[in-house]
Amino acid sequence: MIDNILDLPIGARPDSDEFVRAAMEWHFSPETGSAYWLQRAKTLDFDPRADVKSIEDLALFPNIINELRDVRVEDLIPRGYGPNPDVVGVYESGGTTGAPKRVVVLRDWWDRIMAWMNAGLDAAGFPTNANWLAVMPSGPHIAGELATKQAADRGGIRYSVDMDPRWVKKLIAAGKAEEADAYAEHLVEQAAFVLRTQDVGVIMTTPPLLERIARHDDLVDLINAKVGGILWGGAHMDADTRYLYRTEVFPGVRLRGGYGSTMILGGTNERVDLTDDDPCIFDPPAPFITFRVVDPDTGRTVKYGERGQVVMNHVSKNMLLPNNLERDLATRVEPQADQAGDSVADVSPVARFDDEAVIEGVY
Repeated sequence: MIDNILDLPIGARPDSDEFVRAAMEWHFSPETGSAYWLQRAKTLDFDPRADVKSIEDLALFPNIINELRDVRVEDLIPRGYGPNPDVVGVYESGGTTGAPKRVVVLRDWWDRIMAWMNAGLDAAGFPTNANWLAVMPSGPHIAGELATKQAADRGGIRYSVDMDPRWVKKLIAAGKAEEADAYAEHLVEQAAFVLRTQDVGVIMTTPPLLERIARHDDLVDLINAKVGGILWGGAHMDADTRYLYRTEVFPGVRLRGGYGSTMILGGTNERVDLTDDDPCIFDPPAPFITFRVVDPDTGRTVKYGERGQVVMNHVSKNMLLPNNLERDLATRVEPQADQAGDSVADVSPVARFDDEAVIEGVY
């Protein structure tokens, strides 16, 4: 079967080019492809099944991400899953650059990315059998769902504080900084109540919220006394702040970054064994998710050590989302052995994207 390599056991790392070729057959065969891609293929000036033979060839595709703002979700599910696909959920982007975009996550991909992320936490020495406090968006956002599953997988209970990042971004864009500030403090108050009354071993939150939590000496003391790991993501953290957290604010707590996007149906964790002085490096789970760092003006890949804009690819049996120019700048880093594409470090947002000002807010 053409999709055998797409069904390898969780944890397997298939040959990247062979995997891409199998994915092209799956997504563009009339028997197995989604209604969206089968229709979209008619507008391409190349034949994916004949011309896309490697990770590098994914650059042939146009960036179709903005089309996901209004495409019918059922049309994104490959026909090869049959009439009753196991849908975990439909998730939306943060709406930073306009109306949100949507993806659909199926069970096989969900199990694979969760296994990858949990293996990363194990390698970093994150505690198991510990309760989690997730101060992250839920609702249509994938981040909250990840926290729920990771806490359960790792033997803990999840406590949660919901946040609405779109509302904060609206307030900031409207010049209502005081209201945005009050909302952020409202989130911190809720997190504090859980920390003071419950056993919490892992915190998952965003850098803007972690910075606000760190302003409260009593909460810092509580975290250092009872929390074994802090997992941050959803917004950027600069190198100086990361160094300060690791060495002075939370010196006994494992601090680990996560980098991803709803548009790649997940993400990846910070490279293991980085020192306090190392840049924060992220290695994607290639060939399912790959990064490329490019000059935004020319589209050409920059040299290692240079900064550029991040292009993300998602290739799995679940979905094909290639050649997506993200709203992030990063330093291009040499990948680990046998990893396709680039690794990235020191991720930060661009100032404008799709003619919209990029506002991080709390997420």
